[in-house]
Amino acid sequence: MTDHTTVDTPTGGRSRTLGLVTIGQAPRVDLVPELLRWLPGVEVVERGALDGLGAEQIAELAPSSSDRPVLTTRLADGSSVVLDHDKVVTRLQEAVRAVEGLGVDATLVVCTGEFPALDHTRPLLLAQRLLNAGVRGLCDHDGVLGVVCPLPDQREMTAVRWSRVARSVEVAVASPYRDDAVEAVAAAARGLAARGARWIVLDCMGYTEAMRVAARQVCEVPVLLARSVVGRLAGEVVA
Repeated sequence: MTDHTTVDTPTGGRSRTLGLVTIGQAPRVDLVPELLRWLPGVEVVERGALDGLGAEQIAELAPSSSDRPVLTTRLADGSSVVLDHDKVVTRLQEAVRAVEGLGVDATLVVCTGEFPALDHTRPLLLAQRLLNAGVRGLCDHDGVLGVVCPLPDQREMTAVRWSRVARSVEVAVASPYRDDAVEAVAAAARGLAARGARWIVLDCMGYTEAMRVAARQVCEVPVLLARSVVGRLAGEVVA
């Protein structure tokens, strides 16, 4: 886990503090530096649902069967892991309580998966809700929405979730945590554009700006990056 990461604070204002909670392990050195560009004057406190766990304990959180809803995330050593969605919720709740105990002004859960209601005493922002709302406001409801998700097992769940936003949804798979992720994401976006997508969403906080740029270069449609949409909207609350 990691505590405070600070960016320059505008003159004359108190630094606002945002708790960043990941379903993996902190620090998220692959995510937070990019996220901070949309959070000027904000001090960040990170916590991970898997902080302090060893390999055997993390293995116990793996999906127990092929029909279980799954999530993928990054560990502190740079590797990635697939988790059973339901098994991680309790630890996610504990991480939210931990950052609130440090006095943050608000907390952002940096995962675009859907979660049950989490107890909180400060404003709680969920990346999934922010991303869905942002995309809904930007995109043409009647056009084909292309979505890139990390895992094949998430394809059906992703299509169902985004069908609430667009009338027609096409899904492609490319993990942001593979070695050739930039090329894989670009190829997935190219395929979605060929299938008629008018907008493409990179639906995981692990996707980077470099991946968005590569995807945009190979297709003639807008590519929306989860961390960018989420960061900008969260900034309206705390920046």
